[in-house]
Amino acid sequence: MPLDPALRHPLVLADGTALPNMVHLNQVIDHSNIRIGDFSYANDFDPPDDWAAHLAPYLYPGAPERLVIGRFCQIAHGVRFITASANHAMAGLTTFPFPVFDPATIETYKASFTDLPDTHIGHDVWIGHGSLILPGVRIGSGAIIGAGAVVTRDVAAYSIVAGNPARLIRPRFPPEIIDRLLALAWWDWPLDRIRAAVPALLAPDLAALEGLASDR
Repeated sequence: MPLDPALRHPLVLADGTALPNMVHLNQVIDHSNIRIGDFSYANDFDPPDDWAAHLAPYLYPGAPERLVIGRFCQIAHGVRFITASANHAMAGLTTFPFPVFDPATIETYKASFTDLPDTHIGHDVWIGHGSLILPGVRIGSGAIIGAGAVVTRDVAAYSIVAGNPARLIRPRFPPEIIDRLLALAWWDWPLDRIRAAVPALLAPDLAALEGLASDR
């Protein structure tokens, strides 16, 4: 299996050409406020020049918050992460950001936004077409975010959510299976062991996966 985290375009077509629409995100994003694990990819019908600005348009370098995406995540076309810097001050009588348009006040205004919450995406998360992830959300490993979902609150590991606002559809597995999968944390294994585990992951065969873990 050719899994290679250093590839910019991880999907190679039958004629040997790489699909330009799909990228390993940590190979195309260099941003001080964004951290992305190996093998996490995005696919877009109109791939941008700036993937960071495309996915997280309100997150600027040096902002008070971060976007953290784990390993082996799958991000579909049209997904956006609306990070905390997108919020406007709401304590006054207006939300219009007057200080932003005055060079004499913008720095003081920016400095007033401190301790903003990070957005955390776990490992092996599938975020469906057109989903919107709102500020400070934490999505657990193994979760599935349905197409067009607006995620306004935390999502538990190995759960399926959909809708606006996103609501739990169902857990993917019984609680005891979820606990065993989280304990295995296969996404952190060495690459050769992950390659060996692919048949068990796809089957699905949890016993075989645990057998591979016990061989470590």
